[in-house]
Order: sequence, then structure tokens, then C-alpha cells
Amino acid sequence: MATTETSGSGDITRSLELMWGSGERPTRGPKPGLTLERIVSTAVRLADAEGIAAVSMRRLSTELGTGTMSLYRYVPGKAELLDLMLNHVQAPTAQDAEFTGHWRAALESYARAILEQHRAHPWLLQVNQARPVLGPSAVEGLERVLSLIKPMGLRDVELISVLVMVEGYVAGVARTQVLEAQAREETELTDEDFWETQRPVLERIMQSGKYPLIAGLSEDSFGSDFDHFEFGLQRILDGLEVLVSRRTREPHTT
Repeated sequence: MATTETSGSGDITRSLELMWGSGERPTRGPKPGLTLERIVSTAVRLADAEGIAAVSMRRLSTELGTGTMSLYRYVPGKAELLDLMLNHVQAPTAQDAEFTGHWRAALESYARAILEQHRAHPWLLQVNQARPVLGPSAVEGLERVLSLIKPMGLRDVELISVLVMVEGYVAGVARTQVLEAQAREETELTDEDFWETQRPVLERIMQSGKYPLIAGLSEDSFGSDFDHFEFGLQRILDGLEVLVSRRTREPHTT
């Protein structure tokens, strides 16, 4: 799934004004019922259904039943609209209420929420967010999770690195899951049918003796019952537990 859009590629100041509510509202001839919130939420629904490439000002105006020029009274263009869409999908959800208690439990909930966000909005994987425009949703989310992991006792730069590590891991898993779903849809083959098609050839190759380790794997090694996401997440958190424990034993210097 190739990256097709880049966050912050438009008028960054204008995006910030619109996200933080400091931008001027349209004063000339707005269509009744047309609001910035409605424009953004419609764009998100369109991207969810057809991908980010389907979102254009012209297509959006059709979906909203208005003229394209009417949209430009609210948002300068697609680049700024993309920033608003990212802020929209990052808004707190009911699941965010689970970000409580011990820092480990908070990071677990944080990781699962990010995975669900990518599942709900697969187009996020097509957006380069290396330099995000920080709207209210991103800032409030960062403030919330930092307040919960602060007791880890790590340096500030290390706390940010923890979040980068967790987010990077989740994004990798999400990409695999989204691509798997995309492959099933495009080929009209279930995972079972796909691997069954390869089975006769693979069995013959395994019987050649050239790949003893692979041939010796248990039958459930590639089964769908094992939760690879949860296994990897827990190992990351185990490693962080070791680091936090080590830091608590280190003498404090002044």
C-alpha cells in the first residue's frame, strides 16, 4: 500500500487555524447546512469506503450536493482538508477511557486503540505523517498518554521514544492486516483457499530435505489462532518493564 498523501503539505498555518478554531468563518453565501465539520466527516467516510485517492474537492462537492467553489470558502484545498481529516479520526473515543491505571495497562490500551483506528480507517497507511500538523486531537491524546506513562521514571526523550516504538510496531501490524484484507478482496480468495492452492507444491519441496527446519515446524506454526499482535506487544512491554525496574534501582544523581 503506497503512500499517496503527505500531512502538512499545504498551508500549515491555515490548517492550524481551522483545527484550533481560530480561522475566520465564511461570510458570503454559505450553503445552508454546510459546515466545516460536515465537510471533514464526509471526506473521512469517503476515504474509509474508497481510499484517500477518491477524496477530491470535486468528488466531495458531489457527495455534499454543493458547488466545488462553496467548499473553498471553508477549506483552502485537499492538502489542508487532509490535515483536518487526520485530526478528526484522532479524536478521543470511548476506548480511550481505558487509558487508566498502571503505565503498562495504559500502553496496552493505547496500542490496541491505534490498531482499531487503522482498521477503521485503512487510508491512514497511505498518508505520510512523518511531520504531522498538531491539532487538538493529537495534542490532547499526547497529553493524556504522557500523564499515564510519566510514572515510568524515564527521561522525557525516552518517554517519546516509547510512544514512537509502540506506534511503529502497531503500524507495521496494521499494514499487514490491511494488506491481507485487500488481497482477499482483490483476488476473491480466502486465506484457506490461497494456501491450499500452494500446498501440493510446498509439500513436495519440504519432502526434498533441503529445508529441515521449516519442514519440522509444528502444524499450528502458521495457524490463524495465534495472536501475533498481542505476543509482540507483550514482549515490548516486558522489555520496558526491565528498563523501568533497572532505573528504579539506579542511584539518583544531582
